[in-house]
Amino acid sequence: MPRPTVRNRPFGTTPTGEEVTLWRLESPSGAYAEILTYGGILHALGVPDATGRIGNVVLSLPSIDQYAEKSPYLGALIGRYANRIAHGRFTLDGTEHAIPVNDRGHTLHGGPEGFDARVWEATAHTDGDTAVLRLRLLSPDGDMGFPGTLDVTATYSLDAHGTLALDCTATTDRPTVVSLSNHAYFNLAADGGDVLDHTLQIDGDGYLPVDPEGIPLGPVAAVKGTPFDLTAPRRLSLGVHADDDEIRGAGGYDHCWVLSRGESGEPRRAARLTSVDGGRVMEVWTTAPGLQVYTANQLDGTLGDPAGRPLRRHGAVCLETQHLPDAPNRPEYPSPVLRPGETGRRRTEFRFPRPEAPDSVR
Repeated sequence: MPRPTVRNRPFGTTPTGEEVTLWRLESPSGAYAEILTYGGILHALGVPDATGRIGNVVLSLPSIDQYAEKSPYLGALIGRYANRIAHGRFTLDGTEHAIPVNDRGHTLHGGPEGFDARVWEATAHTDGDTAVLRLRLLSPDGDMGFPGTLDVTATYSLDAHGTLALDCTATTDRPTVVSLSNHAYFNLAADGGDVLDHTLQIDGDGYLPVDPEGIPLGPVAAVKGTPFDLTAPRRLSLGVHADDDEIRGAGGYDHCWVLSRGESGEPRRAARLTSVDGGRVMEVWTTAPGLQVYTANQLDGTLGDPAGRPLRRHGAVCLETQHLPDAPNRPEYPSPVLRPGETGRRRTEFRFPRPEAPDSVR
């Protein structure tokens, strides 16, 4: 049986002169993942369709300059805090902390210089039938206004079945808030088209309504009877074009679903995405409490992929496993607080079961 392999090559230098490496993990199944040390970016993810043809199912850019200067978080590791913190402020143990704002007066994805814009240290190896890349980042006390020195590892592993797992751990020397995620843009057709005919199912019956600036309004709302009801497979076009003020304002989905909780602390299924022809299926399994669904509403064709194809609106969907948005200001949400002596852990798996029959669509 073929063995997993790990290779690397240079991928240029950042505008500040830091060298960037591209690591390629290859599975005995033929699947592969390419990851950059810049931003921990998932640059490519090749998986087979129903006929065995390998195709790249994530959007990417051709050069490090474009990632550094223009990327809307394509494929990046997100931290210290994925999603939004209202007005860039939160209070922890009686002390208010201010984080630079970068999205309509709020903090998005850790601020203007989040983990997506850092060069991570990398080590790689194979473990049985699995190829492994371990990334590490040390974020100093006060980085983007967040308290505590945070020691973060993000480990990508690709196994013999073609499952890509991401394990994140974090420790701190002062109380802080942490929500780590990956911001891959998925298109299972791998053809440069849109994803509006993909079907999506989410294993959660609640979501967070938001104001026009993407900040949660408050309590979890039931999805039943709304365009956010994805408890059974539903074409993304039906939600993206729904008669709903929030969806119209965002240009599509840009909302967080509250996931059904498992009892063991092990990953449980959060979502199932299927391409229009049923040729590829992806399941997202995670230990996170929330799933942000974003239908690439701001892509406008000005960026192009390595093949020269423009990246257009609704050309992909992001399925970001994370803590709930603005949880540092919402004590009723699951707590994102990490304290000294604790280890924050998060596992997310992207599984690609072989399609057996088309999903039954509502």
